[in-house]
Amino acid sequence: MKKIEAIIKPFKVEEVKEALNEIGIEGMTVTEVKGFGRQKGHTEIYRGSEYTVDFLPKIKIEIVLADEAVDGAIAAIIRSAKTGKIGDGKVFVLPIENAIRIRTEEVGEKAV
Repeated sequence: MKKIEAIIKPFKVEEVKEALNEIGIEGMTVTEVKGFGRQKGHTEIYRGSEYTVDFLPKIKIEIVLADEAVDGAIAAIIRSAKTGKIGDGKVFVLPIENAIRIRTEEVGEKAV
């Protein structure tokens, strides 16, 4: 099993969700996060004073799935989240040792 963590622009979350649903992935965790990479934030003016906004709003999507579904999920995320501009985000893939569904106590891929 693998865990996919995708950091994307907030306005792309619905497109990503729909793209994942189309390939049969329905369960995911979505979190509002803030961060920056090469984008480095931006400068704004508020009441005549200039200040820097370092951390930009992003969405973090987390999905745990079987190894054979990972490539399709990554392709769907990239296809639907990409704008071609700086700040589109990142996709991380991590190994998952085990998963347990609390309600039924199912273990492994059955729990996902």
